[in-house]
Order: sequence, then structure tokens, then C-alpha cells
Amino acid sequence: MHREDFPILKQELIYLDNSATTLKPQKVIDAVVDYYTKYTANAHRGDYDNSLKVDMMYEEVRTKVKDFIHGNDEREIIFTSGTTDSLNRIVFGYMKYFLKPGDEVLITKAEHASNILPWLELEKEIGIKVKYIPLENHLVTLKNVENNITDKTKVISLAHITNVLGDIRPITEIGKLCRDCHILFVVDGAQSVPHIKIDVNEMNIDFLAFSAHKMLGPTGVGVLYGRLGLLENMKPTCFGGGMNATFTSTGEVEYKSLPSRLEAGTPNIAGVIGMGAAIDYLMDIGMENITKQERNLKAYFLEKAKEVPNLVIYNKEMEGSLIAFNIDGIFSQDTAVYLNHYHICVRAGNHCAKILKEDLLVKNTCRISFYFYNTEKEIDQVIEVLKKSKEIFQIVL
Repeated sequence: MHREDFPILKQELIYLDNSATTLKPQKVIDAVVDYYTKYTANAHRGDYDNSLKVDMMYEEVRTKVKDFIHGNDEREIIFTSGTTDSLNRIVFGYMKYFLKPGDEVLITKAEHASNILPWLELEKEIGIKVKYIPLENHLVTLKNVENNITDKTKVISLAHITNVLGDIRPITEIGKLCRDCHILFVVDGAQSVPHIKIDVNEMNIDFLAFSAHKMLGPTGVGVLYGRLGLLENMKPTCFGGGMNATFTSTGEVEYKSLPSRLEAGTPNIAGVIGMGAAIDYLMDIGMENITKQERNLKAYFLEKAKEVPNLVIYNKEMEGSLIAFNIDGIFSQDTAVYLNHYHICVRAGNHCAKILKEDLLVKNTCRISFYFYNTEKEIDQVIEVLKKSKEIFQIVL
């Protein structure tokens, strides 16, 4: 599906590490190169033609992002360096001043480090309480969320789709529960925004974080979405050029309005423009078509995997486009090195979800993550290699 658009796929390569980062289509590459070769200038800094063009291109992407996630206002879109940066800004730019000692934040043990460590730091800093929603067969259920809400619960912060098992949480239902209970709802969309349709209003999302590089765009750029009233009360975590209206030597400072107030310094202009091209590309394909293709690929893999002896799959029932697996008795990274011998790219390790092992009871796994440009033929090749897993130590050693 559209494989001809990806220059890297002209080489011998089976790329199945799309949860870590995605490949880049020529359209995105061209958009970045055009900025660097045809109209390089800073954004919001000049009064000449190239700079004015950059301003226009940069702000057009803000509108594209707003429309892509079905937001209401361009001022709700803040460009960041990625999901991690966005989540840290939510925690230390807003929650640090909103939450009080003893207030509770609900997360799960299946979250990515970026949605755990900032909360744990804030717990140490101001005395909030981080609580873990119990998982039921590794899943978040609406009932378990509801049962763990107390009168001290002020925030629920969850990945929409987890990056190890690929379970899709009932975000719309949890969002409604949060709205009814006057709880702020933070969503890590790193693994969902590239794969399924997102509507921040329908899902009652207060803050959403995601990265461009997981959705065909460049690395080093991402998005913080927040409801306008919340962002108006968010404090900058970075100060400098571009975000201030005026300041004096005696300490009087006036900051700009949104979104500029939260985008200090020279932004990743090429990255933002590339992200805009990636959104155009995804919209041309259609998110529904992407979701369908990925689910078909996962179903095909699961059926073919029955042919592989000693293959342990941990997430057969999950909806997301991930396969978490091990070969019985083989260390996950040895399996990854073995697959690399055949130019097959997968991820091995704990996938930045280090405390999930307390629920999964497995420390490390191999992860296959599909995107729409993967094929059944590639899966056939992977299965054939896995069938020969007795060769692993001959190759690895």
C-alpha cells in the first residue's frame, strides 16, 4: 500500500518498528528539502518575502493539525519537540500550579516512561499522589477507572494505545466520565494519532500529546493540544525570543498571547513543515483505510504465526497493530539480532514501559509494529525466518 512513495523501501528491508518511528514518504522529504533549499528563513522574525512565506507555511500547519484532530481553534495547537516534551509541559507548565498536596493522579503501569516519570517527579516536588489503575487481563476497563476515582482524583493521564501490547483504551467513555466528575483528562496519543481517527471534542480530551515522527513526519517535532481555557492558564516552561511582547531592565515583562507564549525560541521550522506534508499524505489515504490495513496485517500475522513452534504472543486479543512476542527460551534481543541478519527490523527490550513487567510478568519482549506500507508478503518472510529459530545462536554468536 503506497510502498513506491518511500525511497528507503527500494533496498532490501522489512521494517517492522513503526511504533518507534515511521518511514518517510518522498512528499515529506521534498517538503523539508524545499524549505532548506528554496525559502530558508526564520519564522515570525522578518519582513522580507522568504520570511513571510515561512510564516504562512508554518501557521498553515497549525490549521492542518487542528483539523486533523478535530480541534476548535488554532490557538489550541502548540508545537513542541515531541510527545515527551508535550507531556512534560502539561505536568510542569499546568499541573504543577493546578494540583495541590494530596491530590490524586491516576495512571497505569502500562504507560510509557514519558507519562510516568513527570508525574513521579511532581509527586516528589509538590506532594501529589500517583495511583495506578489496576489492569484487567492487561486492559484498562471503564469499571476499573470508575472504581479508583475518589474525591481527591483531579487528573487521569493515559496512553490512548499502549506501546507494548497495543491495547486501545476506551478513551471516549473515560473522557465522558472525567467530564462528569470534573477531572482533567490527559491523553498520550503517540501511538494512536498516526493510526486511528482522533476527535478531541468527541473524546472529551483536555490535553493531547503526540509526535510527528511516528506519523511519517520528521523527528524532533510534536504537538501539545490543550483546551483553550486550560492553555490560557499554562505557564511557559521555556523563556526567550518570540514569546514576549516586551520586557524592561527593571523586571517588567509582558508575554504574548497563545500560541506564541508557549513557543519560545526558533522552532523546528523544517520539522513543522514536514509534519504538515505528512498530515496531507495521511489524509489523502484516509485514516479509516490505514486502520483497516493494519488490522488486516495483524490478523494475517496471527494466523501465520500458528506455524511457528515455541512462539509466545502476549497480546493476541488487543486491537492495536502491535505484536509483542518472544521465542520460548530465547532472550528478546537475541531474537532481534537474529531477525536483523535477514534485514528484518523489530524492537526488543522493555520499550520504555519498565513497570509493565509487574503486571505482564515478563521483563523484555520483541515487538513487531505494522504501518500501512507493510505487506502480507513481508509477514510470510518473517514467519519463514522465525520457523528457523534453531539457527539463532549460530547467527548471533
